[in-house]
Amino acid sequence: MARAHLFEFGDQRWFPSRLRNYATDFLQALANFTKMYQPILPILDNALKESNTNQIIDLGSGGGGGLIWLNQELKKNVPELKFLLTDYYPNLKAFEHTKKQSDNFDFIRESVDARNVSAKWKGLRTLFLSFHHFRPLDAKRILQNAVDSNSSIAIFEAQERSFSSLLAMLFSPLTVLVITPMIRPFSIMRIVFTYLAPILPITIWWDGIVSSLRTYSIDEMNKLVQDLDRSADYRWDIGRVKSGPGVILYLIGIKSHNNGSDH
Repeated sequence: MARAHLFEFGDQRWFPSRLRNYATDFLQALANFTKMYQPILPILDNALKESNTNQIIDLGSGGGGGLIWLNQELKKNVPELKFLLTDYYPNLKAFEHTKKQSDNFDFIRESVDARNVSAKWKGLRTLFLSFHHFRPLDAKRILQNAVDSNSSIAIFEAQERSFSSLLAMLFSPLTVLVITPMIRPFSIMRIVFTYLAPILPITIWWDGIVSSLRTYSIDEMNKLVQDLDRSADYRWDIGRVKSGPGVILYLIGIKSHNNGSDH
């Protein structure tokens, strides 16, 4: 099916920040409870090693909580690992909660645009479950900005444009109802907007379906990197891995160190 860049509530400036934060809190709790990122551990570990860095610059972090389990696992091989959380709409309360879970987390308080990231932040750039939010020209700008800054980049999407992924999203309201009481920090208003006035299950259901329809295919991601200036200076690895009943699509771009040739 063709990619469709439809409306998502979470992208809208007018959408209440409280509800946006509750939605990202849910996604991060889901990632931790299901160990969603387990299949990409060797991919991310290798990207850190090839990039010769122990720092991850995470773009579009949401609340950052979805990285807690991943952080614990990565630190087994990279004990000096550091995470820098950033977002266009930074959820500072959630960032602070995440930082309390592990002292190797830090965050940027100001808004950070993934299309124009400061080159002063050195490390492996990552985007988890957020690349689909960008139209092709903006998606290309994210990749070009990394190339122009000589920064390696790793992108992961836990859905794809398929009927099976869409079917899974149809049942997301049930998952919201089950997981919400376990989300920390606890919020009585999150309970209200989940069970009494079920705005969250509805918006997460809609945004989940649209996220699948927006997700770039492997062929489309290959086309994006082929169109970049200095694309040949990078080694690109684009593919998919199974994650429980679903899949994770990934795009890895590693800056080559041998005069622009692959390594």
